[in-house]
Amino acid sequence: MAKDYYNILGVNKTSSKEEIKKAFYKLAHKYHPDKKGGNETKFKEVNEAYQILSDDGKRSKYDQYGSSFENMGQGYRQGQQSGFEGFDFGGFQNGNADFDFGNLNDIFSDFFTGGGGGRAQARRGRDISTEVQISFSDSIFGINRKILITKTSSCLTCNGSGAKTGSKMETCKHCNGQGKIHETKRSFLGTISSTKVCEVCFGAGEVPKEVCDKCKGKGVLRREEEVSIVIPAGIRDGEMIRMTGMGEAVSKGVTGDLYIKINVVPHPVFKRDGHDLVMNLNLKLSDALLGTEYPIQTLDGEIKVTIPEGVSINEVLRVRGKGVPVSKSKRGDLLIKLNIKLPGKLSRKSRELIEELKKEGI
Repeated sequence: MAKDYYNILGVNKTSSKEEIKKAFYKLAHKYHPDKKGGNETKFKEVNEAYQILSDDGKRSKYDQYGSSFENMGQGYRQGQQSGFEGFDFGGFQNGNADFDFGNLNDIFSDFFTGGGGGRAQARRGRDISTEVQISFSDSIFGINRKILITKTSSCLTCNGSGAKTGSKMETCKHCNGQGKIHETKRSFLGTISSTKVCEVCFGAGEVPKEVCDKCKGKGVLRREEEVSIVIPAGIRDGEMIRMTGMGEAVSKGVTGDLYIKINVVPHPVFKRDGHDLVMNLNLKLSDALLGTEYPIQTLDGEIKVTIPEGVSINEVLRVRGKGVPVSKSKRGDLLIKLNIKLPGKLSRKSRELIEELKKEGI
């Protein structure tokens, strides 16, 4: 359901940017979750509304399209904007106390990524993607492939520890072995406490006395890595395979994921229709009338298909179990669409024979 951003901020469509800014300021102060009586849901809603109405381009689209305006506030939800850009807080005072607002982007980034309330969010490596091209046959039956990817991976020399072989570990002096750094910042919204992962030990609470010569103590480095991919039977063109933990690594954190897009090369004969394979077969007129057997080269090998007498144009023959695998014991079918190929020119003898057939009503 579309949201009424003007109503959320308590302003109207004719309100100036300054009026919108003041309304947001007042409501943000009222609903901030760290304040008594605060409301995190309303705080996010107010912030989202401000992002749209404070931006001339977004506000124009919102005014024009109304309920059709999509993806509003997306930047906020993705953590790319704080909603406080452009504010001049200058010498704002709360009573007799002056506030050092510092970097508001950092403050709200800490809060919405788990910093507020004493939770430190685990570091996570970047997700990466690549593409693999396979044949039509491999897409039907599945295949195992190996590819080389250059990415940030765990150091093989120190196994990701960052320590030189034989080196002992010692307590991190930056966080006193806690693995986290607690910070308290004062803003116009009040005092905000946050917890960050220690940037020295990356949350481990200890550091090596001597660092690894290869990765310089980071535990990760950029290198080429061979990745084995299991491509399942029946995969479609454009489908993605997600390999958890095969993305980029970070020091003392969670490795991201690898996404692989599968590109299937079209087959010159077969097309896919759900779990069935479809092909065209051109028949001579005489074979269509009298019936015969045709050799067909399927993905499983050659088979012989019986063409019954008197088949019609576009009639479809079904060969069971020669389609796309549904399970280990079940497959779709092969559908053969019959096209009767008529001769472009007739010889005298052929014409005479057809005239005889015509007399018989054929």
